Parts: sequence; structure tokens; C-alpha cells
Amino acid sequence: MKHRGLKKKQIGTVVSHKMDKTVVVSIERIVKHPVYKKYVRRGGKCVAHDAQNICRVGDKVMIVESRPLSKTKRWRVREVLEKAV
Repeated sequence: MKHRGLKKKQIGTVVSHKMDKTVVVSIERIVKHPVYKKYVRRGGKCVAHDAQNICRVGDKVMIVESRPLSKTKRWRVREVLEKAV
């Protein structure tokens, strides 16, 4: 059996759940600016597979890397960490 290595994990907030079994997750990180040494927010969006359709907008979720599931989906929802109010 081959060892495939560790899969990347990210924590983000669901910003859209309009598609079937798919959510868009916004991931925000804080990085130090190389010249000004000030911390700035950087972010991006990932499209993730949500097999049970349990995620809603505002939920905090953990997503993990997976094989390509469609043209844009390369992540799966591992668990919902916090439900939106």
C-alpha cells in the first residue's frame, strides 16, 4: 500500500449553499507584509463537496483536500465546527 501523505485542512465560513451537495467556503488568513511588517488579511474561496447538504450560510466548517470531484471542486467538508445563529 502506498503512503499518500497528509491532506491539507482549512477552516472557513460558508458563504453560499445554493448548489446541490456543494458549498462555497471563504478562508481568511493573516500574513505579515514583507516590507511594512504589518499584519494584513488575505483570503480566498474554495468550492467544497457537502454530501449530506447540512451546511448553511454562516457555518464554520473544516474542509480537507480531496481528488478532483468536478471542474472546480477539490475539497470535501469534514465537519461543521459551529452552526450559524
